[in-house]
Amino acid sequence: MAKKWAVMISVLLLSGTAAVAGGWADKFGNVDTDGSGTIARTEWDANSPKLKIDPLPTFSAMDEDNNNSIDEAEWATAEKMVKAFPVSCKSATESWCPKKY
Repeated sequence: MAKKWAVMISVLLLSGTAAVAGGWADKFGNVDTDGSGTIARTEWDANSPKLKIDPLPTFSAMDEDNNNSIDEAEWATAEKMVKAFPVSCKSATESWCPKKY
């Protein structure tokens, strides 16, 4: 799993792709149910299945600073990783790439 995220992060850093408004930005508010501006692990566990994100990143993978919450910057980074995942898989020969991509 760590190798998959490392490859996706590398692709993103090389591509310089900016986050697109909408989409995930709207979903952040749906997961941040207490309106704190961050997503707690309990909020993620309760609401992430409703998001219809594929592949769905793990909370730990998104929590870059390991403070048990996801802020908007970490959320934007996760969005970039997930959007890059199918592109990375199409060009990858690694065994971590699911067959559907």
